[in-house]
Amino acid sequence: MIVENEKQLTEFALSVMQRTPDARMREIMTSLVKHLHGFVRDVRLTEREFQDACAIIAEMGHLTTDTHNEVVLMAGSLGVSSLVCLLNNGDQGATETNQNLLGPFWRLNHPRSNNGDSILRSDTVGEPLFVRSRFTTVDGTPIQGAEVDIWQSNSEGFYENQDPEQAPFNLRGKFTSDANGEIWFRSIKPSGYPIPTEGPVGRLLKLQERHPFRPAHLHFMAVKDGFKTLISQVYFDDDPRIETDAQFGVTRALLAHAERHEGKAPAADVSGVWHSLNYDFKLEKGESRLPRPPIK
Repeated sequence: MIVENEKQLTEFALSVMQRTPDARMREIMTSLVKHLHGFVRDVRLTEREFQDACAIIAEMGHLTTDTHNEVVLMAGSLGVSSLVCLLNNGDQGATETNQNLLGPFWRLNHPRSNNGDSILRSDTVGEPLFVRSRFTTVDGTPIQGAEVDIWQSNSEGFYENQDPEQAPFNLRGKFTSDANGEIWFRSIKPSGYPIPTEGPVGRLLKLQERHPFRPAHLHFMAVKDGFKTLISQVYFDDDPRIETDAQFGVTRALLAHAERHEGKAPAADVSGVWHSLNYDFKLEKGESRLPRPPIK
């Protein structure tokens, strides 16, 4: 192929994509080239801007390590992660869903815990939080034996892999739902936190005059044979940035209210202020598989 003009270039590229043997790969690559070339034309991308874009993509790769994933962070900051989630769940985007972002901090092999256990594995400052969740089918039948990973930040906004003062797997645990489909555990009320801003994501937010904060939330991942793996985040509705999440993750279906209490608590060693949170999940029929861990 000898290119004569910019229009013919796109036609040639599309014709090459059409020769891809795998049907789904062919569909994706054809659409990608069509939209990517269209984007370049739409904004009249300059050579300098193209070079800068390539440098940013390379930088995101270099910044992705065992404990940080800049690519996932960028996908969230552009709303892509949430869009993929919403289009693939809730009857293909037609209804509300409990599914949500995986985020950049899930890791394999959460320590197994019994219902009622605390997920605090080192001294952790914060107001006590007692959580109870129920897992059912779409029609409300309890799901027994679902393995549920829990992870969260501390009251200062740090996950244990970000903070050398926290014990390994602090504020993480793996629970198994009982005959009523329930799990319950003790933790502390997390805070909202800023996403890492040292790389391209941080520069983007600054250029757009956006804050880098995520509202306070708990992560859940429920795995049970015969059901699509549930990946979710439950957001605390009293967070001051609940409507301006830097990662576009908050949906109406995942807002939850933590009741504030004073006095007698579910644990004898708790006095003063404590909180309780109840939230129920529905699992859809489908393939049970773990996602690719964003960190090690």
